[in-house]
Amino acid sequence: MTEERDDISSATEGTPRWLAIAVAVLAAVSLLALGIGWNASNHAKSAEQSLATEVKALTQNQDVLSKRLAQSENINTQLQSDLSLVTGRLKVTQGELVAARRQAKKAREEYNKQIAAVESSLANKASSDDVRALSGDVSGVRSDLDSTKQNLQMARGELGTLIARNHEEIEQLRRMGQRDYFEFTINRKGGRQKVGSLMVELRSTNTRRNQYTLALYVDDMRLEKKNRSVNEPIYFYTRGSRAALELVVNHVSKDKVVGYLSIPKSATSSSASGG
Repeated sequence: MTEERDDISSATEGTPRWLAIAVAVLAAVSLLALGIGWNASNHAKSAEQSLATEVKALTQNQDVLSKRLAQSENINTQLQSDLSLVTGRLKVTQGELVAARRQAKKAREEYNKQIAAVESSLANKASSDDVRALSGDVSGVRSDLDSTKQNLQMARGELGTLIARNHEEIEQLRRMGQRDYFEFTINRKGGRQKVGSLMVELRSTNTRRNQYTLALYVDDMRLEKKNRSVNEPIYFYTRGSRAALELVVNHVSKDKVVGYLSIPKSATSSSASGG
């Protein structure tokens, strides 16, 4: 009986030692799990903060890119507008250049024809009188050619008309016979002068800037042209006229202007028949 009790006591005393080991193991595992969970939580929070920062940066970059895109579109629109304007002006300049080339080509062809005719006449006529007469014809042809070259060197207005800068060039344009020219001189401020079919009044002059101000009385209307420059053509229309009249001032001094009025032949004849 005594031996049985000792065995039972030994067995009873050995059991808590295993339980303590198991509890310790469980505690260690729990602590390890808590550590791993805490570390994972920290990593998750860090990743979340990093992601939020990157999202914020991307949003800011997107706003900046949107603003730059809008600015680029505005600049592109402005550039397209400027390009259209430059293209339009280039077309006008090209048209004037083509017209000048055609006129020069026509003058050269006419000159060549006249020179050929003169040379043919020189070959067929032997008398000295004929030679002198033909020499005069050659001189006349050369003079006409020089006049044509001078015309080509004259400035042209917006409507393609030649702009005379002095009395000699006005006479050259008269000889061309395409328009009528009326020269005028107004010697005082407020002075009026009838030029062609209209009245011209001098309002003021600015000799330092070579500018002037005129008032034109056309078809019962008063048109004031302010601060115009020397040799700058002024275009306007009269009642019943499809072609523009052109007024140019060539010289400005104190309370004095000198210039001319250019009228197409068709407008002159219609006004004459109407009167």
